[in-house]
Parts: sequence; C-alpha cells; structure tokens
Amino acid sequence: MITQLSFEDLTLETERLILTPFRPEDVDIAKKVLCDEQVMRYVADPETPEAVETHMKDAVKRGAGGRIGIWCITRKDTGEKIGDTVFMPVPIDEDDYDWSLLVPDAYPDAHIEVGYLLIPAAWGQGFATETCQRLVRFGFEMTTLDQIVACTDHDNANSQHVLQKSGLRRNGVKRVYAEDGVPWFELTRAEWEAAQ
Repeated sequence: MITQLSFEDLTLETERLILTPFRPEDVDIAKKVLCDEQVMRYVADPETPEAVETHMKDAVKRGAGGRIGIWCITRKDTGEKIGDTVFMPVPIDEDDYDWSLLVPDAYPDAHIEVGYLLIPAAWGQGFATETCQRLVRFGFEMTTLDQIVACTDHDNANSQHVLQKSGLRRNGVKRVYAEDGVPWFELTRAEWEAAQ
C-alpha cells in the first residue's frame, strides 16, 4: 500500500522556487510553455491553447500516492509562474505520456524521467538546474525508485548540461517518445546516496 501524500507534502521548495502539484488553474503557465515555439523547439510541435485546455484533465493526474506527476514552478521573489517540471513514466513507442499509468496506489511499470519546460524569460538563470536537482532529491527521498532517468534532443546542449549538473550521467541512446537514438541520462539511488 502506498501512502497518499498531501498537497503540502508534495509542495517542494528550493532557494528561489516553489514547486506545487499541477492544478486546473495552472492552465495559464501550461499555455505559456506548450504553445511557445521557442520553448517547444526541442520537444514537440507547439500546442494550440484549446489543446492545452483539453490536456489539463490529464496534466493534473498523479500516481504513486501523488509522487508521480507534474509540478508548477513559481518564483518566490515575484510569485510568477515560470514553467513546469515533470516526474513521469517515459513513453517508448508513443510520442506522449500514457496517462493511464498514473494510478493512486502503484508506481508505473516504466522508467521515471525528470524534465522541465521554462518560459524564455527564465532561461539562463539556473532555474532549470535548481528545479531538476530538487526533483531528483524528492525522487530519492520520497519514493522507492532505484533510478531516475532523462532524455533530450541531440542538439539541446543546455538541457544536457542541466541534467549532468543534477547528477545524471549520459548513458548512450535509447528508443523513447517513438524515436530511436535519443540521448539518455540516468542516476541510480546508490550513485545519488554516494554523492550526498
């Protein structure tokens, strides 16, 4: 039996940021990132605002007692929402998440990836690294996962740098998001604990 965590338990803080579980009212930041061509450059085609509104019913779902899902990233100093961060099962032969894997009392039978999308105004200030490091810590402190993974576009050197600064190591390429040869990163619990 997996203990259900409260909204407060799932609210994560860093020096400059607050990460809160995605709620319907976070549709505003979802539109800002998912509809922006710059933000989506290495991810997928930008969404329409209507598609984002439809997507929100899935985006607020959580699995494993709340531990698996999406968080909204908010700056502490300004209260501005600057993006989202995910702790989600990596799809292999599909180009999007299988939301049916998010069930309250079980971990998905899949690798769990850390990822993020930030508005362009928040780029280059260390927010991605701060977010990624916090979610990795959450993953090893508050879940039973033995490994956290990530993947990026070949050309997305900035994200690859963020992942490596967050402790993940490059480990070849894999088939994910219905694409072969995607750069693959991973970090085991033992590696994380040894670095603490």
